[in-house]
Amino acid sequence: MVQLRIVDNHPKSLTKGQTIASPSTIIECPPMTVFGVVFYKNSKTLTTILAEKLAKELKKKMPLPKKKVNNFSQVGEYDDLRLLVHSNPRSTGIGTKKPKIIELVLGGDKEGKLNYAQQLLGNEIKIEDVFDAGNSVDVHGVSKGKGYQGTVKRYGVPIRQHKAEKTKRGIGTLGSWTPKRVQFTVPQPGKMGYHLRTEYNKQILRVGQDGKEVNSAGGVVNYGLVKNHFVLLKGSVVGPKKRAVFLSKSIRPNIKQVKEAPELVSILK
Repeated sequence: MVQLRIVDNHPKSLTKGQTIASPSTIIECPPMTVFGVVFYKNSKTLTTILAEKLAKELKKKMPLPKKKVNNFSQVGEYDDLRLLVHSNPRSTGIGTKKPKIIELVLGGDKEGKLNYAQQLLGNEIKIEDVFDAGNSVDVHGVSKGKGYQGTVKRYGVPIRQHKAEKTKRGIGTLGSWTPKRVQFTVPQPGKMGYHLRTEYNKQILRVGQDGKEVNSAGGVVNYGLVKNHFVLLKGSVVGPKKRAVFLSKSIRPNIKQVKEAPELVSILK
């Protein structure tokens, strides 16, 4: 729980200088390592240049080549390039060692992309290099898995009366006679949860470099101690604890949302 002090440009329902309590989410963000650059031509992979030193945890995720191409001058003609980045879960306390691998798209012209990729190859990207307090981000994550569930819990259909035929926790009909098949819109039992979901326009309240700012005496419940850089997001985040999420710039930002982060009075641990 974070106490926020309202500053200028906030909604009219909140007066200036007012203090409120707002639930927030702590996301630990260890630095990510740029270990390669992928070149594309005609939407196909042309070549991949890897860094000289690679983390040994990458063997758990992908086969590493014995001979690596390190010379950018040997690439030839290409249309686009992207960065290969992997996470560093070993530096956290979640217990996993296998990293996550993603491709990052760069903006600008080809020369600018190439120069920037050469500078970042083999180096780390920190969260404060990308986001600042007050920015609006989209959170991509996998929701909690509920397993095989029935119709009532999965879709929220009303429970039928006790005199209903055959079943109470089900629907009364599978659909009309024509078309002579069951439509996909008919509520039926099945898998619930563990879906890829995107939550839009989450505001960053703070970008911190020391986990002691948010750690309680025994650490975060069901997570442990925050050891790396962190982000304080306003509101909740999809998925359970210790599951990786992806933060990106808002694809459809809310123009009414305040761009300045509110002043943090205190953090209730």
